[in-house]
Amino acid sequence: MKNNRYCVIMAGGVGSRFWPKSRQSCPKQFLDILGTGRSFIRQTYERFAKIIPTKNFIIVTNLRYKQQVLEHIPELDESQVLCEPIGRNTAPCIAYAAYRLHKIAPDAEMIVSPSDHLILNEEEFCRIVNRCSDFITEKSALMTIGIKPSRPETGYGYIQRSSNESISKVKCFTEKPNYEMAQAFLECGEFLWNSGIFIWKVKDIIAAIEEHLPEHSTLFNSIKEDLNTEREADAISRIFAECRPISIDYGVMEKASNVYVHSGDFGWSDVGTWGSVYQQSRKDGYANVISNNLVKTYDTRNSLISLPPNKVAVVSGLKDYIVVDTDDVLMICPKREEQNIKGFVEDIKYETGNKHI
Repeated sequence: MKNNRYCVIMAGGVGSRFWPKSRQSCPKQFLDILGTGRSFIRQTYERFAKIIPTKNFIIVTNLRYKQQVLEHIPELDESQVLCEPIGRNTAPCIAYAAYRLHKIAPDAEMIVSPSDHLILNEEEFCRIVNRCSDFITEKSALMTIGIKPSRPETGYGYIQRSSNESISKVKCFTEKPNYEMAQAFLECGEFLWNSGIFIWKVKDIIAAIEEHLPEHSTLFNSIKEDLNTEREADAISRIFAECRPISIDYGVMEKASNVYVHSGDFGWSDVGTWGSVYQQSRKDGYANVISNNLVKTYDTRNSLISLPPNKVAVVSGLKDYIVVDTDDVLMICPKREEQNIKGFVEDIKYETGNKHI
C-alpha cells in the first residue's frame, strides 16, 4: 500500500429515488438494499481497504449522518469524518476534502468515490485503481474510470475517449442521453459510462479548482488556516452558505485539458433506482425479485416486491411493477414510471411534511 494514497468517500446524499426505503433519517448508503448483509457504505469501505490504509480514509457526509458513518465504519476516527452543513453537490464536497487533505498531506494522491455503488469484480477494480495511481504519479492528470457499456443505458452519463487504449485522453462528457443517442454511443465504441470515480494528486485538483471554479477556490483559501483545527466546523459552515452548488463533472472535468479516463469492466452499477436493483438481484422462475419467503405471488411477473422480513403478503396479477412496503409507507408503481418517484416524494412532503420522507 502507498502511504500517501488517500480515499475520499462521498456519503452525503439522501437517495430519494429509493424512497420509501431510503429516508432523510437513513438514506441509501446506510441500507442493505441488495440483501448482501452489508450496507453500501460498508461495502465501499471494505473494497478500498484492500489498497488504502485505514488511517487514510476520509468520509464527507452531511452533519446529520456523522454518527451513522461511524457506526457503519467503526474503524475510523471521528476526525476522518468531514461534515457538510448543507448539501452543495460534488464540487464543494471534493474541494472540502482536497483542501483539508492538502494541509495535512500536500503530496497526497486522492481517490474519490461515491458511497453507494455496486462492484462485483473487486480484484479487477483494485488493479485498475492501482494503474491509475501509477499514471498520475508520473503525470499531472485528472483521471476518471469509465465503464464499458453493455446496453444503451439512458440513466448514466457518458465519456467520449480519444482512443481505444485502456488509458485515453477524454474528448468530452455527455449528460444522460435519450435512447437513440445512447444506442449511437454504444455502436460508436468511443463512449464509456461515467462511474463518478476519480483519481488525482491533491495539488492537481486544487490547481484545477483554482482555474475553473475560482469563486470556490477563494472561499476555501480564506479558511485554510482553520482546517484541521477546532475552528474548522464554524469556518466550513460559514463558507458553505456561500458555495454555489455544482458538480465536479460540470465545474472542472468538462473544462480541464488534462483529463484522462481508464476503461474498465468489473461488474459496476450505480444502483441508482429500484429498476437497477431489479436488474442486479436474483429472480425466481417468473422473473420476480422478492424480499422474503412469506410473499405469495399469483400471475405476477417481472416485478420487484420489497417487504419487511416478517410481513405476509399476497400479490396477484401484477406485471412489471415495483412494490415497496415499510412500517409507515406502501408504494406500488409500474417499473416504467419509477422516474416519477421524486415527484411522489415531493407530493407526500407537501401533504404531510417530513414525517414520511
